[in-house]
Amino acid sequence: MTKNQTAAPVLRAMTPVDYDAVLALWQASEGIGLNESDTREAIAAYLVRNPGFSLVAEIEGVIVGALLGGHDGRRGYLHHLAVASRHRRRGLGRTLVGESLARLRAQGITKCNIFLFANNADGQAFWLREGWAVREDLALVQKAISAPAFPKGY
Repeated sequence: MTKNQTAAPVLRAMTPVDYDAVLALWQASEGIGLNESDTREAIAAYLVRNPGFSLVAEIEGVIVGALLGGHDGRRGYLHHLAVASRHRRRGLGRTLVGESLARLRAQGITKCNIFLFANNADGQAFWLREGWAVREDLALVQKAISAPAFPKGY
């Protein structure tokens, strides 16, 4: 490998052990909104409920891409797609999304949704380029509710 080449990325399922590296990547990525749903405990619980749909991409042992994915039994959901800035525009985001969608499809999930900040022009351009469509007939409606502490075992 020459000085300017990097090893090929390795994709694998995200695990709770990856949390610190993935959180750092998300925090360094514009357009990713983090909140109380993104604590170590919340992400670990999400991974347990949705095994194998959230992915990381590693190059030489360093996480350079991440995608949180899962489903509710009916629809798939992708969250927090991020690729380290020096590894962008090489198809890594597309690869992460494609693999997560393939895993969802294998479970009988026929449609997938993403949540995107309205002012995230780069993110919207990416998703539209990849064949996703903005649903003008839907509006996101949300209410904050207080939740009990995480059950034991998460």
